[in-house]
Amino acid sequence: MPRKLEVVTALAAPPVWAALRNEAERAVRNEPTLGSLLNAVVLSHGTMAEALSFQMARKVGDLELSPMSVREIFQEAYEADPALVDAAEADLKAVFERDPACKGYVQPFLFFKGFQALQTYRVSHWLWTHSRDTLAFYLQSRISEVFQVDIHPAAKIGQGIFFDHGTGIVIGETATVGDDVSMLHGVTLGGTGAERGDRHPKIGKGVLLGAGAKVLGNIHVGDYAKVASGSVVLKDVPPHCTAAGVPARLVNCPTCDEPARTMDHTLADEIFDYSI
Repeated sequence: MPRKLEVVTALAAPPVWAALRNEAERAVRNEPTLGSLLNAVVLSHGTMAEALSFQMARKVGDLELSPMSVREIFQEAYEADPALVDAAEADLKAVFERDPACKGYVQPFLFFKGFQALQTYRVSHWLWTHSRDTLAFYLQSRISEVFQVDIHPAAKIGQGIFFDHGTGIVIGETATVGDDVSMLHGVTLGGTGAERGDRHPKIGKGVLLGAGAKVLGNIHVGDYAKVASGSVVLKDVPPHCTAAGVPARLVNCPTCDEPARTMDHTLADEIFDYSI
């Protein structure tokens, strides 16, 4: 008789929202003193959109724009564009996968200002695209005040983004950031003067921007490139290359395959000219 084939099916990881709820339930059992917070922010809600709008209202609301009003704005955005919630889940997953200090989804959802600043930006960008500029600028101001992150609401940022620490990140009006990018504190995507128009960097997919990196002007950093900490980049960086120094030069091409995912900040010893 032919031998019976055994099919082994790998257990799929639960979706982000289910995993977040499961972690919150365990956290309540392990730390009952935070039970009220975890219930209010996570467990009392039925969807990621509801929980996220509640959490961001807690963080961003103030005397001028109450938490209830902020929550209504976020809910409106999430209902109109569910892709905002998909992006938030991708961002949360990116933090968990790339930050060795992150123990799960609850930690960044409740406490990591890089993640929270990014979600507030996403709603401010949605407002900007719907010609609600003043409210978009208000949220930009609150992001700066609360999280020490300054992102113009017109900037275009993909999903699966990781802001490690977040403090001091500045992203200008005409900047674009591709999917799966990681950037550390103190990164600036800025201009080179007072010119108007398209004047900010274009960051490709899977790029790693080290702490304090400054990328200035309407230049391109190619897919899966890497900018070393403290560097000042004024010229294009080809895909899969590493730029380091002030001003930056290429130090290795190719760099590692997926620097933003591996968070690999190492540099090669050999230095090349920046003429490409």
